[in-house]
Amino acid sequence: MRTTHHRHVVAATAAATLALVGVPVGAQPASAAEPASAGVDTSVLAGLAEGYLQQRADMLITSPPQVRTALAHVRATRSMAAQTQDDLVALAEKGRRYKEVDGGYTQALVDVKVDDTVVEGGTATLQLTEHTRLRLPFTPQEVEEGAPEYEELSLPHTVKFTQGSDGAWLLSSDKADAEGGPTPTTQVADMDADATADDGGGAPDEDEGGKDDAADTTPLPDSGASGAVKSGVSAAYSYNKMVAYADKYWDHHNDAYRTYGNDCTNFISQAMLAGGWGPKGGALIQRTSNKYWFYGPTKFTTSYTWAGAENWYWFAKKHEKRTRILGNVWQLAKSDVLQADWTRNNNIDHSMIVTKRYQGTPYLTYHTGDTHNKSLSKLLSDHPRAWWYAHRT
Repeated sequence: MRTTHHRHVVAATAAATLALVGVPVGAQPASAAEPASAGVDTSVLAGLAEGYLQQRADMLITSPPQVRTALAHVRATRSMAAQTQDDLVALAEKGRRYKEVDGGYTQALVDVKVDDTVVEGGTATLQLTEHTRLRLPFTPQEVEEGAPEYEELSLPHTVKFTQGSDGAWLLSSDKADAEGGPTPTTQVADMDADATADDGGGAPDEDEGGKDDAADTTPLPDSGASGAVKSGVSAAYSYNKMVAYADKYWDHHNDAYRTYGNDCTNFISQAMLAGGWGPKGGALIQRTSNKYWFYGPTKFTTSYTWAGAENWYWFAKKHEKRTRILGNVWQLAKSDVLQADWTRNNNIDHSMIVTKRYQGTPYLTYHTGDTHNKSLSKLLSDHPRAWWYAHRT
């Protein structure tokens, strides 16, 4: 196992290998061959993977390259070149949509951290994490005033390469671990239909009845001011600590807690605890009741409400009244929680916290598809069918 961390920089001496010469669909790849050897330079593979992910991210900006130009920088097998071409077209369309809803992004900066590389014969498999920063269209003065400078995301990938007869490595597949949350910004698949339940929650002991109506998503006429000041649910809470926790641990998971497969509500509960929410209960018999909220040393000594989005809703809103439901998502302020029912099946799938609010727009941070400061405008445009539940914390 070798762990490497690379910026998007390729040494001039490796330029022939890392030029990422394009492979038009249906054509043989042009190659400046690197002889196959028993000792594979994993930095070469990392550079190729990072270059590919950078091309994807570049398609999202307000002045993207032409698809043909971007594809010409991806050295891939025929089938992967065809898939990449389709993805680049879809990402460019997504970037245009984002530009329309809130100005989009002006620059994309991609890092990769390679956690493991396995080379078997002519095949190499990399387990890596993409960290992408997407610069938002705010001036330095606006950032000083509280606007977010970047939207950020951290996304695990399994990337595979195949070595051709000439020794050159060709990208053959890329699978992002993107299940359960909102569609990651650099991905194009609509994850709504594939939403997965929180693995820390479950059916409660009691019938909870019906939820409040889903929040309205119509922009408010005075959205610049509305919701900016929180009339407290409880003065005992530190909203700044909730936000500071989310800012710190959005992609650097806190080792004091276990990580769930669908980690969004586990993350929200940690932020609420940091901001002053006190645990309630703790006995094993209370685990499956939505009236209790506590974290234990194992999953089986932790309440459903801690890591289950649907269960959290009922504890916070009904049983403890630690939140109240807002009628419109645009009223969300910093440290408020937004939950989503992707498929309108009356079961909440996902939880997020507001970490920024600027000029009337809330910016959301969440785990499972780890993301920092994604605008509400973009989330609504990505998931127009979702039901949204906005909590004033």
